[in-house]
Amino acid sequence: SPTAPDSLRAIPFSFALQKLPLKRPVSPTPFVPRDDAALAERCEDILSMQALGLSTRLRRSKALCATLALSGGLDSTLALIVTARAFDLAGMDRRNILTVTMPGFGTTARTRGNADALAEAYGTTLKVIPIHEAVSLHFRDIGHDPAVLDVTYENAQARERTQIIFDLANQHGGLAVGTGDLSEL
Repeated sequence: SPTAPDSLRAIPFSFALQKLPLKRPVSPTPFVPRDDAALAERCEDILSMQALGLSTRLRRSKALCATLALSGGLDSTLALIVTARAFDLAGMDRRNILTVTMPGFGTTARTRGNADALAEAYGTTLKVIPIHEAVSLHFRDIGHDPAVLDVTYENAQARERTQIIFDLANQHGGLAVGTGDLSEL
């Protein structure tokens, strides 16, 4: 039978904390090989596992395409590499990877140029959908001052981009491929 909270009892104790020096160095990245060849092999294994998983999902879901937000940054570049490999494994045409660049308030010419170059290099279909107007309307609706560069400002743009990617995937019978919070962690 469950014990009532008032039937619990406290047993006091104390102990002295001891600061002990470490006897050996401890790596802050214990799972990242230090040897360049081993690191390259580990990275290749990770990309292959991700691509195989996505390829299986594409085939089983009978997806016609994949939609991917391509900013030109690290996270979306990794997602594109994995998606391209998955399409190759599934025997799908990379032109059915719909890469979407969605310039917002902080988009630079450099990252935008990177996105364009990546889409071309990987043979994807690129779509450009500026989000300034939609996000500005949202700011007006919720009473947010766009001059306040806070979490609301950043997340409103991220949510608009996510909405577009999912809507395009739905429109075209595809899967939305996301990056999660890779660099944000």
